[in-house]
Amino acid sequence: MKLPHPIQYQGSKRSLALQILQYFPSDIETLIEPFAGSAAISIATAHYGYAKNFIINDLNKPLLKLLELIIEHPDDVSKNYEIIWNQQSENSVEHYFTIRDEFNKSNDSFLFLYLMARCAKGAVRYNKNGQFNQSPDKRRKGTMPQNMKKNIYGVSSLLKGKAKFKSMDYRLLIDDLSDKDLVYMDPPYQGVCSNRDSRYYSGIEHDKFVNFLEQLNKKKISYIISYDGRLGDKQYGESLPTYLNLEHIEINAGRSSQATLLGKKDITYESLYLSPALLNRISFKNITDINSKNKEYMYAS
Repeated sequence: MKLPHPIQYQGSKRSLALQILQYFPSDIETLIEPFAGSAAISIATAHYGYAKNFIINDLNKPLLKLLELIIEHPDDVSKNYEIIWNQQSENSVEHYFTIRDEFNKSNDSFLFLYLMARCAKGAVRYNKNGQFNQSPDKRRKGTMPQNMKKNIYGVSSLLKGKAKFKSMDYRLLIDDLSDKDLVYMDPPYQGVCSNRDSRYYSGIEHDKFVNFLEQLNKKKISYIISYDGRLGDKQYGESLPTYLNLEHIEINAGRSSQATLLGKKDITYESLYLSPALLNRISFKNITDINSKNKEYMYAS
């Protein structure tokens, strides 16, 4: 089974999910994604049966609502997407801008799905007023309705009845966590997290995030963080402090699109940080089992 992905989302970890899941314990009661985005890790985790329940959290309310609709009401989402997609005429670019204007007035999640499927490079962008302002990809009209329907129902089949949806500050999630859970965090790129950045609906502050991790350690909560990284020899972002006692692992994210355009061969490496509680839970022999079992692993296009 190929993993579904109805939401095109630049920065999504869907292409790296298998590498990340290598460090997941197999007995997760609840997987929590405080910065869910497209919920790619929850989708992959559900597919491989690593968790019984899921908490999907994101401050971007239209995105969070869309995820809930996809999972709980796939038929409604599929039908609405097909209607909007079929309204595209020869001047489909004008149609895109019309839908974008309507979305910025209403925050209608059905409209948001079309915009993400059609926007340039799958890159969600916002202006200083928090309005979606990405331009359309003029070479294509977005995911075909039949393919979108397949992806929507695929996600719903994996997560329906298992997920809870929240749109709250990540720090408020700590009260409900137990030592049987796993928290996977992919926060906004922390090099810009204290400032407004067009790529993210909201940011986080490094010091507050570190304090949150200290609290998780005190509660012996298992967690994994995708945080900083490097391109060749150039490091991006501020590393997490050593006193947190995190295991730092680099995963190969392949050649960046920018490097390819410039004719360079630099490989991007993304950092994973594993918490002390998680290291006490996982058995690294399972990593070999996962890789051998999933050599043909790939996502639906």
